Amino acid sequence: MKRAKGINKYLGLMFKSRKTESLVFEFEKPVNYPIHSLFVFFKFNAIWTLEDGVKEIKTIKPFKGLWRGIRPSKPYIQLMEIPI
Repeated sequence: MKRAKGINKYLGLMFKSRKTESLVFEFEKPVNYPIHSLFVFFKFNAIWTLEDGVKEIKTIKPFKGLWRGIRPSKPYIQLMEIPI
């Protein structure tokens, strides 16, 4: 897995192929930021975690969550995006 930093922290899997590396987004404190899959042309798994383990896993389809975003039910400190 590749740590998302710089521009990748904002783009995530957008404009990448299915064969790209999984990304890990880390935050200093618990957040509940929404994500979307605009310009992601394949399904991916989103895994949200806290210090005590996995909080939620969702399979995200391409071009979803454009208006309100996709977010877990609870805050998280780490998000993993794994291409399927």
